[in-house]
Amino acid sequence: MRLENINIQGLTSEEVKVSRQKFGSNTLNYKKENGVLGALKKLAKEPMILLLLAASLIYFVSGKPGDGIFLASAIIIVSIISLYQDSRSRNALQKLKTLTQPNCKVIRNGNLEEIKSEDLVVGDSLLVEEGTSVAADGIIVHSNDFSVNESILTGESLSVFKAKEKEDNVIYKGTTVESGLAIVTITTIGNETKLGEIGKSLESIKEEKTPLELQINSFVKKLVYAGAIVFIVVWGINYFHSFDLLDSLLKALTLAMSILPEEVPMAFSAFMAIGAWRLMKMGIVVKQMKTVETLGSATVICTDKTGTITENKMSLAKLYAGPNHSILSPDDDLTPKEKELITIAMWASEPIPFDPMEVALHDAYGNLKMDDERPNFKMVHEYPFSGKPPMMTHLFENEFGKRVIAAKGAPEALMNVCHLTTIEKQQIENAILTITSEGYRVLGVGESFLEGNDFPKTQQEITFEFKGIVAFYDPPKKNINKVLEAFYQAGIAVKIITGDNAATTSAIAKQINFRGYEKSLTGEELMQLSETALKEKVAETNIFTRMFPDAKLRIINALKANHEIVAMTGDGVNDGPALKAAHIGVAMGKKGTEIAKQAASLILVEDDLSKMVDAVAMGRKIYTNLKKAIQYIISIHIPIILTVFIPLALGWIYPNILSPVHIIFLELVMGPTCSIIFENEPMEKNTMSQKPRPFSSTFFNWKELTTSTLQGLVITAGTLFIYQCSVYQGLGEAHTRTMVFIVLITANVFLTLVNRSFYYSIFTTLRYKNNLILLIISITVTLTALLLFVSPLTAFFQFAQVDAFQLLISIATGFIAVIWYEFVKINTRRKGEISG
Repeated sequence: MRLENINIQGLTSEEVKVSRQKFGSNTLNYKKENGVLGALKKLAKEPMILLLLAASLIYFVSGKPGDGIFLASAIIIVSIISLYQDSRSRNALQKLKTLTQPNCKVIRNGNLEEIKSEDLVVGDSLLVEEGTSVAADGIIVHSNDFSVNESILTGESLSVFKAKEKEDNVIYKGTTVESGLAIVTITTIGNETKLGEIGKSLESIKEEKTPLELQINSFVKKLVYAGAIVFIVVWGINYFHSFDLLDSLLKALTLAMSILPEEVPMAFSAFMAIGAWRLMKMGIVVKQMKTVETLGSATVICTDKTGTITENKMSLAKLYAGPNHSILSPDDDLTPKEKELITIAMWASEPIPFDPMEVALHDAYGNLKMDDERPNFKMVHEYPFSGKPPMMTHLFENEFGKRVIAAKGAPEALMNVCHLTTIEKQQIENAILTITSEGYRVLGVGESFLEGNDFPKTQQEITFEFKGIVAFYDPPKKNINKVLEAFYQAGIAVKIITGDNAATTSAIAKQINFRGYEKSLTGEELMQLSETALKEKVAETNIFTRMFPDAKLRIINALKANHEIVAMTGDGVNDGPALKAAHIGVAMGKKGTEIAKQAASLILVEDDLSKMVDAVAMGRKIYTNLKKAIQYIISIHIPIILTVFIPLALGWIYPNILSPVHIIFLELVMGPTCSIIFENEPMEKNTMSQKPRPFSSTFFNWKELTTSTLQGLVITAGTLFIYQCSVYQGLGEAHTRTMVFIVLITANVFLTLVNRSFYYSIFTTLRYKNNLILLIISITVTLTALLLFVSPLTAFFQFAQVDAFQLLISIATGFIAVIWYEFVKINTRRKGEISG
């Protein structure tokens, strides 16, 4: 970063401390709802908590304080678990929110530094450039062709040009820079800014529920309604037979509690929030929760070339000083023509260069061992990078009125504004073809002469003299071949969308074994196609060159029209519309503009495309594990419901085989199992070799629901078999209850192990690393053993001491009721091998 031309030192470190003590931090502080209080309010409305409270009160009223105290304690335990999960989710989201706070650039102690926007203080010299969001209010002290979009404050989307010399020389927090560059002295921060006074805050914006969340909420709501209906029916039937109001209520509550799958929304929230937190630890910032569930469905990844496929480390590699000249390297003995070419190209760059190509041009000019004219000239007019194809022009002037008018951009753009003969054009095109075929990125350079201050409206109206071609080499990233192969193996197509020319892009693509490097389409060609032709073209073309915002947006929309799930990477202002339109907009953390980050739903902190492979893998893993958790919940709820309902409905000898006390114990076992064990499951080894799942597919498809229902019914058969065996042997109600309970607990443990994969055997999944499995199962077995063998607990749960044979037959029944599914998996694997 060069600040030699601008005499601004900024604040010293000591002045920053003084300013922060006096004016505070640059944050918008609004009254927010207490997170714990909000969670408690939400908890108070949970159906399971209300049912437990009702059952507890009934026990107290009916003279069973022990049971009432147990259920009251269960309410506390369930509340603690729910609050812990909620806190875990909120903390993960808060960390994400902190990480997505934008950075800004300031001049301090004479050096340019990058800091968090909240660390900005009054008096700071803030540097803002095209694509950034203004972090605080301030007055312009230096600018080049600077304009901002103030729609966040005014509602008007028009660009407003501002400069030190103009009456309107103040910029405001929250506005975005449309063009140019400015250095601003900060005057107000935080709540004192204009945006702060208006009171607009992102805190007040509620995130919409995702499609999957809506599906799950709908599923749970239906079961809640079913539970309410069953509660009323069972209460009515029992009261009709017994005329015992409290006993009828307890039986009805027991069944209603067994139906409620309150673990499902808890599991969903935990999986999404903790999944986003895990992605954050990998250097992938998730801005929208819906992105987590969409990642696993991505079918196409559209990526830019520079800085994503390549290193974005530009070095000046070739020089061509126009017709009748040779192509040289900067290290060769340069003639005055090549030196002039470098000089004019430097003047066509920003005085404070950020773009790697412009930095390389400034460095090359500094190495020419000529008098450095940069301090003597001041930019008086600028035409921003624009047009199709694009170019940019700078007009500099010194104190004596001497001018330099320099332009650079796409070679064809410069050739269009220069008077060239047919032969000269042919020579230039041949030189470009020779250079680009080796993968070099090329810019045309031109110079002009203008008198007076009545400048043309557009740079294309100026006549230039063609000075030549400067070529840069940006090497492919070392890991890009492996990244592409990982995408291809996962069934994901990759498309390059770049502003560069076709020859350079195809040459780089060939070097990295990119599929479809032979064929490309330009932005202008694309815009001529009808919607039908475009849909066909985007399906068969993988390289798109000389792209501009409208063309990028058409590509994304055409891919979506082809029912593709599109991920789009981008870093510039012009990528904003396409990033927003894509299912998954991916901004680059380092080189990405603030506008690109705002439009995106995902940010790659290190600008590393390999992280996108990790993101897709994590998305698939989260979705798969969430399915396992919910299938487990369905499978284990069915036997609980039917074991409570069937003896009651059919009038068996022991109709009240399970009470609310037993149901809540089972719920306390199932909650951690589904939301802790399954969330922590590693990715299955075939996850990234499968095709993406269709995004339109429902979460609860019939095949999976059938599997879960069948598992639940077989476990039910096991509990009822033990029930009848016990009755047949003349055992009492306590013995029968104990053996049924052991079957349920055993089935729960083995169902957890079997359902870790619906493809691989239990012997394979036992080798998966998940330390929480042993912990949760050990706790479950230990607690069950205490209930069975510690007399006060046995009596409280109305159990009986069982002998070794009764214990073994119950465990064996629970085991068989689950392990049969391993034979289904063997058949599934055989079919997979045959089809493979």
